Amino acid sequence: MSPTRSRQERLRELLKVFNSKDRVLITICADPDSLASAMALKRLLWRKIQGVSITHFNEIKRFDNLTMIRLLKIPLVKPQEIRLSNFSKNVLLDSQPDHSDSFSALNYHVIIDHHPLSQKLQAPFLDIRPQYGATASIMTEYLRAAKIRPSKSLATALIFAIRVDTGNFESGVTGEDVKAFRYLFPLADMNLLRKIEMADMRTEDLKYFRLALENKEIIKGKIFSHLGQIESPDNLVLVADFFMRLHEIAWVVVSGVYRKTLVVVIRNDGFRKDAGTWANRAFGRLGSAGGRRSRARAEILLRDLQKHSRKDGLADLGRFVIRQFERGGGSP
Repeated sequence: MSPTRSRQERLRELLKVFNSKDRVLITICADPDSLASAMALKRLLWRKIQGVSITHFNEIKRFDNLTMIRLLKIPLVKPQEIRLSNFSKNVLLDSQPDHSDSFSALNYHVIIDHHPLSQKLQAPFLDIRPQYGATASIMTEYLRAAKIRPSKSLATALIFAIRVDTGNFESGVTGEDVKAFRYLFPLADMNLLRKIEMADMRTEDLKYFRLALENKEIIKGKIFSHLGQIESPDNLVLVADFFMRLHEIAWVVVSGVYRKTLVVVIRNDGFRKDAGTWANRAFGRLGSAGGRRSRARAEILLRDLQKHSRKDGLADLGRFVIRQFERGGGSP
């Protein structure tokens, strides 16, 4: 899509994809940005189509996500309850097809995302804007172009999403994200927002902080920690964000194994660094890897890792991650 198009032109192109007989399936990897974006698109399509269902292909365990869904009454349908033949149009928000095998199995009519383009995409409507800090900011523009005033719950969801994906405006933020936030702020429910933001973790999650501290290795301003088997990739995010509070640390690399997949979460202080580029150089040839300047992620199936790593690669995944990261993608 041409970056010079006006908001109204983008909106018209988006709405042209749908007709009054459509039943639309929105697929997401549920997190604040994708949840809020799905809510916004559902509002945009209200009374224009037959119906919208939102489904997520990941397991939702983080308490802030669960609290957001509960307090804002976000209607989600489990993937196993979905019959694809019931839907005439598929939409992917805040992600791209190669980010998950579940996504790549579907043909999409609309893809809207703020992550860097990771493959050549084909769909009737594409809106990929990596310069934005959150997909929620893009969706806020669509709402404004449609002259739709968001409800309190929708405005709260969009504000929370923008704050989360920009690290509370500390990384990857642009003027457009700030404009969206300023527009949404007087419309949101600050009490609800505080309740969602305070719901961070369970007492059971504390064990991962203990593991992270026991397994940490600090190398020239970089801290590495491998947590072994984890209940959710969100466990890695919580630990990585915690480690970034250390003032001596410029890079954080936290890894773990989730459902036969090595997941690596990368953070940095954002100063003259690019986590997304480094993640792709270090891990991209082994699996999916990428992200933004200050935060990135890689996922490698263990069966694929075995093909590329040394014989002892799976026996010491923590050492493997350090070796790959330090070499910036050199041979393992």
